[in-house]
Amino acid sequence: MKRILTLVFLMILGSSVYAQKAKIQWLSFDEATAMNQENPKMLIIDVYTDWCGWCKKMDKETFTDEGVIKYINENFYAVKLDAENSKKKFEFKGKEYTEKSMSRAMRVSSYPNFVIMDAAMENITQLPGYREPEVFLKDLVATIEKFTGK
Repeated sequence: MKRILTLVFLMILGSSVYAQKAKIQWLSFDEATAMNQENPKMLIIDVYTDWCGWCKKMDKETFTDEGVIKYINENFYAVKLDAENSKKKFEFKGKEYTEKSMSRAMRVSSYPNFVIMDAAMENITQLPGYREPEVFLKDLVATIEKFTGK
C-alpha cells in the first residue's frame, strides 16, 4: 500500500511539473497593443491558418523549444493572428480590422509568416516560412540587433 501511495504521489508531482512547463505568452493583437502602451516592446506576430501544416509544425516543434520560449517572452509581445478569421474585430491606429484584414494590410501572403513590429507599432520586417528552433532563434536575435542595435 505504501508503494502504491508513493507511486501515486510521484505521478501527481510529475504531472504538475509537466503542466508548469514554460510556454510562449500568446496575446491577441489588441492585448499586445494595450501592453505596448504601458511598456513598449517589439511585437512578433505569428500569421497562420488552420490548414497550414508548417504552421502546426512551428507550434509543435519550434514554439515548444525552451530557448525560443524564453527569448520571445523576454523580448517581444507575441501575437497569434489567424489570416482567415474575419469575425474577430479590433481597432488599430483609428481603423477597424479583423485578423484577416490585418494580415492583408501587413501584406502577408504565405504561411507561416512572422511579422515583426517595433515598439512604435510599425512593421519592420517579415520572417516567412517554417524555421527550426535554432534557426528561428538566430533570426530573432539578428532582427533585434539590426533594428535596435542591442
